[in-house]
Amino acid sequence: MIDTVVRKFNNWKRFRQTYDELSSLSNRELNDLGIARADISRYARMSAR
Repeated sequence: MIDTVVRKFNNWKRFRQTYDELSSLSNRELNDLGIARADISRYARMSAR
């Protein structure tokens, strides 16, 4: 049970870090990476798996 809580917390931290980093990029930088601003949440969720 503790392992599950720790894993979920670590996944959440990874999601937030990725989301915050991608959100801080300009639209041009995101475009260079092939990421639309509307897709940031999806990419952050994928990184947290």
